[in-house]
Amino acid sequence: MRTASPSPRVRASLRALGGTLATPTQPGEPLLAQASSPWLRRLPYVVAFAFVASLLPVTVTVLVNDYEVNGAVAGALATGQAAPLLLAVSRPLQAWWMILAADVLGALVLLGADGVAGRSWPWTPMIVVGYLALMVAVGLREPRRTLVGVWLVTGAAGFAFELVSQARSDGIHLLLFVLAGAVLLLTASLRERGDAQRRLVEQETISEAERARRTLLEERARIARELHDVVAHHMSVITVQADSAPYRIEGLPEAAREEFSTIAASARESLTEMRRLLAVLRSDGTEGERAPQPGLDRVQQLVEATVRAGVPAELSMPAELGPVPQAVDLSAYRIVQEALANVVRHAPGAPTRVSVTVADGRLTVLVVNGPSAEAGSPLETSGTGHGLVGMRERVRLTGGTLDTGPLPDGGFRVAARLPLDTEEPA
Repeated sequence: MRTASPSPRVRASLRALGGTLATPTQPGEPLLAQASSPWLRRLPYVVAFAFVASLLPVTVTVLVNDYEVNGAVAGALATGQAAPLLLAVSRPLQAWWMILAADVLGALVLLGADGVAGRSWPWTPMIVVGYLALMVAVGLREPRRTLVGVWLVTGAAGFAFELVSQARSDGIHLLLFVLAGAVLLLTASLRERGDAQRRLVEQETISEAERARRTLLEERARIARELHDVVAHHMSVITVQADSAPYRIEGLPEAAREEFSTIAASARESLTEMRRLLAVLRSDGTEGERAPQPGLDRVQQLVEATVRAGVPAELSMPAELGPVPQAVDLSAYRIVQEALANVVRHAPGAPTRVSVTVADGRLTVLVVNGPSAEAGSPLETSGTGHGLVGMRERVRLTGGTLDTGPLPDGGFRVAARLPLDTEEPA
């Protein structure tokens, strides 16, 4: 005859219960307090109440009818031996002291009772059942040294009564000693297994984070190598050729010489920025950049370089802006730099106006260009959009806003508003 196997839901519930029992809790926190299911969190109280509700009346009845103990005394003993099981849900060690004291007091009371002959002493069967339930709670919460102490005290109390009256003892103290040790060993093993699994999960999490960090550093190093081997190399070649062109080509007009000089200066500045970027990519993130970052004080140089590139640009910026946070200063410079670069690439010759103002605790950066003034095609007919994405990221980091879009006359507008009271990154 085949027996029906538990349903998947029941098996999943049992696995969840076992895993939650093995999960350590803080002192004073109820058992299963970290369970995700509400019924699992209430389960220890339900089980403890069931033990109390069943043991208390049975203990009173047995003590009165079988052991011939006074009813009031029997009620007090039954309450002391069963009620602390409710406390064992959150504070099992304190409950153990209370129950042990009540059990010892009950054994002393039964020592002078008339109905002890032929019945279990010093512990009654109800004491054994309640004590083993208590050992489950103690074993799931207390460290191994405490469990050994609880087990030895339990055995010592039983053997002490054995020495007091060997004639009354029937060996139940030895049974409780063995069963309590077995329950403590089982529950302690379950708890320690849960501790080991938790530490393993924590170690795996740390290892995964380290692997992710190592992967990131490797990718940054690879990007740095590519930038150094490709971009930096070509920029160096451009710098050398632009510097040597006036000496290699005879009869160059003065305007061409100035143009080559401008190209060389721009290439050298790009190489400086590239070296700073390579230093950041090759670092592990523990040290910041040591070189000063560009800011609004260099916007004038950007506009002049744009004019030399053939774009009629003008700048409107007050002489004194007041204190500007470093993050806002750098972000404003990069936004102007990217906006002017877009004009040179996509709208060569377009009249451009750059405006930097401060009002109401905000720095406003406005770059507006008209339609391209040259009949030829732009230097780049399509873009990746990475420049605008970078602008938005910088504005978002400082808590500002960015407004970009085409104008009705065919031009383009970039407006960024950056708060001046933003907290600078460490």
